[in-house]
Amino acid sequence: MVTVEVVVALLFVALGAVVIIDSVRVGAGWADDGPKAGYFPFYVGALMVVAGIANVLVAMRRRWLGSGPFVSRAGLGHVLHVLVPTAIFAALIALVGLYVAAAIFIGWFMLWHGRFRWYGAATVALGVPLVLFLVFERWFLVPLPKGPLEVMLGF
Repeated sequence: MVTVEVVVALLFVALGAVVIIDSVRVGAGWADDGPKAGYFPFYVGALMVVAGIANVLVAMRRRWLGSGPFVSRAGLGHVLHVLVPTAIFAALIALVGLYVAAAIFIGWFMLWHGRFRWYGAATVALGVPLVLFLVFERWFLVPLPKGPLEVMLGF
């Protein structure tokens, strides 16, 4: 199990390195009018590299000390309870757009995992995408993926 942890951590380091390299390619510095396009991704990539190296060291230490695996079977089940809906959310974005997918995702988590009442979950599940829409589409003028509903509403 430690070998798998080391391999995944090294893949994370490699992905972080790719992010850093591409950030430098598009410009990771600071211009007169603010950060260039690669400024924030550069630091995200750097954090990925540092975190990956830390995970390699932790896994190797675990191997040397002879302790058990990083995650138990029950712990993996908890991770999958979050990972699978998140993967479905990511796939839904391409089909129905970010805002509808976010409403479904937030509502699902609040009802299923949080055990909130339906009206509280509905309020938040509809309110958060609305706020995201206003912030990104109206104030920052940054278009995010839209689906058939937004097209039908004229956005």
